[in-house]
Amino acid sequence: MNDLCSDIGYKSINHYGEQLCGDHVDIIEQDDGSVVVVLADGLGSGVKASILSTLTSKIISTMMSEGLSLEDCVETIAATLPICSVRGVAYSTFTIIQLINNEVAELMQYDNPHVILFRDGKNYDYPKTELNIDGKKIYRSTIKLCENDVFIAMSDGCPHAGIGLAYNFGWKREDIISFMEPLSNVGYTAKTLSTILVDECNKLYGDKPGDDATACVVRIRKRVPMNLLFGPPSNRDDCDRMMSLFFSKEGKHIVCGGTTSSIAAKYLGKPLKATLSFERSDVPPIGEIEGVDLVTEGVITINKVLTYAKDYLAGNESYEQWGYKHDGASLICRMLFEEATDINFYVGRAINPAHQNPDLPINFSIKMNLVEELSKCLKQMGKRIKVSYF
Repeated sequence: MNDLCSDIGYKSINHYGEQLCGDHVDIIEQDDGSVVVVLADGLGSGVKASILSTLTSKIISTMMSEGLSLEDCVETIAATLPICSVRGVAYSTFTIIQLINNEVAELMQYDNPHVILFRDGKNYDYPKTELNIDGKKIYRSTIKLCENDVFIAMSDGCPHAGIGLAYNFGWKREDIISFMEPLSNVGYTAKTLSTILVDECNKLYGDKPGDDATACVVRIRKRVPMNLLFGPPSNRDDCDRMMSLFFSKEGKHIVCGGTTSSIAAKYLGKPLKATLSFERSDVPPIGEIEGVDLVTEGVITINKVLTYAKDYLAGNESYEQWGYKHDGASLICRMLFEEATDINFYVGRAINPAHQNPDLPINFSIKMNLVEELSKCLKQMGKRIKVSYF
């Protein structure tokens, strides 16, 4: 096994006036450690397209999770999907990316725009083998993975963007390559790259998309551990044990909470320096301890991080609020969402007397819920999470 992992993110916009998206993305982690990503595009838009694309992606991902080979899945789907008698095209098209042990990628592409691969910041023209399965032309590729490879799968709503508006014949695949190439190796997450691409498509459609548009990005990267300490232990005698476990872990260290910061500073034998400059009014200022990468306030800051995490998994509308700022919540977001792949939470169960004020909306259970909800969100982002309570 290598130390590579996959960062996967996607974003969709609906056909103007439609409640449902006709594209569907499924991500399945298999028992052997491989990951299957399916992007299906249903014919037309609206409810019918949504049902067709959901069925297609669910059938493929379910069959693969049951251990069937890629060829068997594609044969079944190709034989199952009818051809529209009016338009002469398939009721649903699909792209499958299977990542085997983060060493090899297998691609199967049927009638979707061909997957774009950036390697070392440049477009990489990977080999394709044409297969004929039940009269349907399907392209297969096997690619040995390298660190920082970026795959972009998309529905045809992306290259169709701007037809009759910005462009006569749409935003061609070559145009998309030129647009995304300089962004591919600057460290953006897969979710951010997919958001940038789909937002640009939306602009080209004049904010009234003429088709569902979806971009799904897979970024191959090295594993990066991160450690977050939140709250003092319920038993004071456990302070040294908690601190020694926390600081012995590889990776960056984030300490959240006033009392927690004081305990960490005492353990390290370093002063805790407070900064009184408010970067923004709704997030308390950060502090500094030599040997700690980031020191922040506790509950209010983590609650803000959770708000951003939920938005990141939805429309990623708040990116500009946390993507560049230097308040505690924004800095934690960048470290957890963009840098980290493996996150260790060290959570103290001590009850803060200040939180027991009935006039405050904070209590012990809310603090625990924050950690649980944030852990869930980070897992959905594809992070490996471990939570230790003290």
